[in-house]
Amino acid sequence: MRDNTGPAALYPVIEEVSQLVGVSCAPDTVHSILSAYGDTLAQAVVAFRVATSEHNAGDLDCRFTMLPPHLDPYAVALSHGLIEATDHPVGSLLGELHRGFPIGFSGIDFGVVGGFKKTWSFFPLDNLQPLSELAQLESMPPSAAGNLPLFTRYGLADRVSLVGIDYRSRSVNLYFGAAPAEVFTPRSLTSILKEAGLPGPSERLLRFATRAFGIYATLTWDSPKVERITIAAMTADPLTLPVTVEPAIEDFLKNAPYPTDGHQFVYAITSAPGGEYHKLQSYYRWRSQVETTLLVPDSE
Repeated sequence: MRDNTGPAALYPVIEEVSQLVGVSCAPDTVHSILSAYGDTLAQAVVAFRVATSEHNAGDLDCRFTMLPPHLDPYAVALSHGLIEATDHPVGSLLGELHRGFPIGFSGIDFGVVGGFKKTWSFFPLDNLQPLSELAQLESMPPSAAGNLPLFTRYGLADRVSLVGIDYRSRSVNLYFGAAPAEVFTPRSLTSILKEAGLPGPSERLLRFATRAFGIYATLTWDSPKVERITIAAMTADPLTLPVTVEPAIEDFLKNAPYPTDGHQFVYAITSAPGGEYHKLQSYYRWRSQVETTLLVPDSE
């Protein structure tokens, strides 16, 4: 892990990465977030995410994880004016989640232009949670319960390791830890996407899935369907993955303004109604626990 520098010391790095990807960092936006979370960032894992989708154009996502488990990151965002309060269920879901389930640690995402976006709630590695219980939360999207049979059929329903809440898009990410290897085979992956009502996988996605470790689904309150499904792989060198790396991502890899030796990357391909897109998560500040958190061993 890098030296435990204060939040203010992170700004120059964020600005430099923003310039690399051609985004004009908004200083007031970034400084307000760094100030709001203050000392809780001293031990945080820090990552940057680049993506090829139009939805992500014009911004750079920053991710801080391994924040203290007792922290309510959404409450912090509200109290510091990083986001407006809402009567929508997205505003009450985190509180219900943290009151009803064990939390190992938390995290946040923000854009250097768009500001605060998401919270992350990680369950302990030895205590993955069943979707059947999460779906009973009053504020959880009804689509979680509606798609429970789908996730059960593929051995995922009892393996929820992480819940992400996107306040801007009003969506929820459900990450399934220790996914059975069968999920990543061409036959199963094609079947999952078909049943979810998503386009069939490209040959690139099928090749990529042979190296994947994770799968997660995006749900909303506005539709009973699965919005997106993402397949992720961890690697020390994304250029060795069995997939053609998108040019924008390859450029980032070759020109990252900080050392990445000895760190892992998370490369992901998302299947969405409009087609597939690619994402890369690159770690600026790393802790060895990150790898064990992401790579939960399959017990089967």
